[in-house]
Amino acid sequence: MSEGVIQIENASRRRLVARGRRLELFTIAYNSLEALIAIVAGLFAGSVALIGFGFDSVIEVTSGIALLWRLRAEMDEERRERVEAITLRIVGVLFLALAAYVSYDSITSFLYRQSPDESMPGILLAAASLVVMPLLARAKRKVARGLMSGAMSADAKQTELCTYLSAILLGGLLLNALFGWWWADPLAALVMVPIIAKEGVEALRGETCCGDAETCH
Repeated sequence: MSEGVIQIENASRRRLVARGRRLELFTIAYNSLEALIAIVAGLFAGSVALIGFGFDSVIEVTSGIALLWRLRAEMDEERRERVEAITLRIVGVLFLALAAYVSYDSITSFLYRQSPDESMPGILLAAASLVVMPLLARAKRKVARGLMSGAMSADAKQTELCTYLSAILLGGLLLNALFGWWWADPLAALVMVPIIAKEGVEALRGETCCGDAETCH
């Protein structure tokens, strides 16, 4: 491969890295605010699903920080592979920790019939995330394909997961607010658990799309 081609490829990777960093910085900022609103609103309303959603946002912030570390190692191939593997494990462990927390809290709510109050801030937050998260996930997938990064792909899947969680959360909150169905909130939280756990196991195993246009789209 000629020196000119290598320089062009390196310049392209640098642009992708710069874009990836901007996306992760936005992720950290947005999800920090999302976590604060969700956890505070969830505590006031007694909503397990809303609190679980908030902790998922905390995990996304942690994942964003880990990805920034990963992107800093991009131009050093040997270090990049080592950091990539560590980042995937961090994301996987965080997913499984969240699944365990949500399971425990949801089952406890069912057993003690803990009825949450309606939460308008939670409803508005879930609706906003339904708009923001798909766009952010799509942008991350493009960077993951360009860099052939399994860690970036896992982070994109985590952002996409937030879209599903937002929809589930919104459904649970609306059913509780409109019809007083207290069980809809912990049920919504339990529906999140297998989705979260699956992503955690896949990240720990390194089973993420990495530059494959057919599977990472």
